[in-house]
Amino acid sequence: MTQDARFEDAGVPALRLRAEDTEDLKIISTLVQDAIFPISEISWKPRERRFALLLNRFRWEDQSKARQRQRAFERVQSVLAFDDVSKVSSQGVDRTDVDVILSLLSIGWEAGSDGTGRLVLTLAGDGAIALDTECVNVTLQDVTQPYIAPSRRAPQHPED
Repeated sequence: MTQDARFEDAGVPALRLRAEDTEDLKIISTLVQDAIFPISEISWKPRERRFALLLNRFRWEDQSKARQRQRAFERVQSVLAFDDVSKVSSQGVDRTDVDVILSLLSIGWEAGSDGTGRLVLTLAGDGAIALDTECVNVTLQDVTQPYIAPSRRAPQHPED
């Protein structure tokens, strides 16, 4: 009988974080910067009030160690889930183009009244996904072992 590989076998703990306020959200936003995902990996379940993405995220938390040890940079598949979502809207995202790959740049919070607000997922190429929500309730969980980033490079954001 064969078994799937486990994080423990690789010596790398699976990342599992929860954001319940804007400070927590900044940490998750930093960790998912430059994550890529096919549009087909977007899941919106209105009855469960849950919006989720299956991302291939760059392992920012491992970047300096990879440089120090002169080894390849890594990515890992992660589930980024948003709970207590009442409405989802998007701009610059064509859900009918099943071959499109999106790149997540950041997650921001726009406060509303009574603790409600909007989570804004900013995408490369002027796209955005907005989630109307009752509160910040976000989880990020790695679901595969890290793998060598196909580009073998860290994403770069040169300043203009």
